[in-house]
Amino acid sequence: MNTPTKEELWKWATNYDKLWTAGDRQGWIDNYKSVLKTDAVRMFDPVATPEKFGFQHCCIDSYDLFQANVKFHIPRDTLFILGNEVSWVMNNLIENNGKTYMEPSIETFRFEPDGSLAIRTYYRIPKHDDKALGDMFKTYLPENDGKTGIA
Repeated sequence: MNTPTKEELWKWATNYDKLWTAGDRQGWIDNYKSVLKTDAVRMFDPVATPEKFGFQHCCIDSYDLFQANVKFHIPRDTLFILGNEVSWVMNNLIENNGKTYMEPSIETFRFEPDGSLAIRTYYRIPKHDDKALGDMFKTYLPENDGKTGIA
């Protein structure tokens, strides 16, 4: 199995935030499937938390949990495609009480020759009592109440 081409990775990456933010769940899944030929996904989200496995858990479940409250913007000058790896700095736009604020994350994706994908992300984990994201993170990282990633 070959890794995706640079052109395929560019198309995937430049549609990633657009489809998420538009709320196009099936489009976002199909975009992933355009460069991912198996369900073999491994993810540290974020690094220093337990590893997650499988396309459903790593990608679809995350979309279902977060998409309604978090929008994505990838500034194109932070997008890098080098060989079989993609990285970016994501602006995570969170709405709370009529205000929008931004939390950055660094995200890396390594597409392996066997068709699998390794994802690593870096961000500040909100505390479970955080008004905007606390309830989601109680579900997503129940054992981690903002203990990892706080500056």
